[in-house]
Amino acid sequence: MTTLRKRLKPAPRTLRLTPPAEIDLDEQGHLKGPAGGPTVQVARVPEHLARRLVIPAGTTDIHVYVHGWQTPPAQATRTAVRLLEQAVKLYESAPDRYPGLKSGYRPWCVVVRWPSSSLPGKRGYERIRDRAHAMSSDGQGHAPYIIGHLLGYLDSERTDPLGPTVLANRTGQYLHLMGHSFGGRFLCEAVQRAAEQPPVLGWSTPYDPRRPFTVDSMLIFQMAAPRDAFLRHFDTLFPTATHPGAPVRGPIALTHSRWDRATGFWHLRAEKAPGIGHSGAGAAPVPQFSTRLLPTETDYPRQVLDHRLVNIDADWLYRGSRLHPSGAHSDFLRPESAHLLLTLAERSR
Repeated sequence: MTTLRKRLKPAPRTLRLTPPAEIDLDEQGHLKGPAGGPTVQVARVPEHLARRLVIPAGTTDIHVYVHGWQTPPAQATRTAVRLLEQAVKLYESAPDRYPGLKSGYRPWCVVVRWPSSSLPGKRGYERIRDRAHAMSSDGQGHAPYIIGHLLGYLDSERTDPLGPTVLANRTGQYLHLMGHSFGGRFLCEAVQRAAEQPPVLGWSTPYDPRRPFTVDSMLIFQMAAPRDAFLRHFDTLFPTATHPGAPVRGPIALTHSRWDRATGFWHLRAEKAPGIGHSGAGAAPVPQFSTRLLPTETDYPRQVLDHRLVNIDADWLYRGSRLHPSGAHSDFLRPESAHLLLTLAERSR
């Protein structure tokens, strides 16, 4: 027994994540103070963020997560942490599968939380849809201002985690956005207003000197928005002859599943058409590419993800419960989702 014990190699230790930062918004999208205190005045938002958001030393990737419908605050944090834990576990179990992460993957997360709970069913869906719209609508909602300011702050604070020779094409950590359901709306609105600062790398999209600040990737699970939202609501995300577009260098990846009843059945009743989370994006101002969510042991070919908009069919995996009113809407907390997240981080190098 003693000899056997000597021969056994100790199990590799999984990186322990630094606890995420939590940013809480009220029903108008205003930044809430600590411990349930009064909302933070607009003029004090930068000061508040500077106190709350200290990027941990050694961080390679910053992920900002905005949750969706029927998600209590504590659950939103658990979901974001679990996704990153799965991503770290995948990387540490097979680092050769992600060669772009040769310098390691040490993520940190900022979780943006907002009041999204309602009764199940059509009325509940409509109530949160209307709230999400009010929180992000131009001239009324404050959420895009706060999230945009958050992104600008994180960008200005990005530093090289291991020295100037490690990250070949930029001087700091990589910045990725993750959203679920209505949280994807907030992110799209916010990126359109985000602050501007230094250039990034890797994707084939040309660098635009008018938009030096960049988000390296966006991943939205089961987006609760009309299929033509990128044409009607997010028309400044992409560059045109008259404006430079939002500071997004990498792809916007959108998962969808026909088993998602929230963006299928309930969205159909509320909007007279299914949503992106059910059927993928429809009309858009840029070319799209469609592919499948892949198992963890299968690599994504580079050309599959290197597009402005990527629709990712997750029918085979995101199925949820027949008994749950929203079906597969929240059934994305899986290793395959983390594999996609990790691949987007790797391809941003």
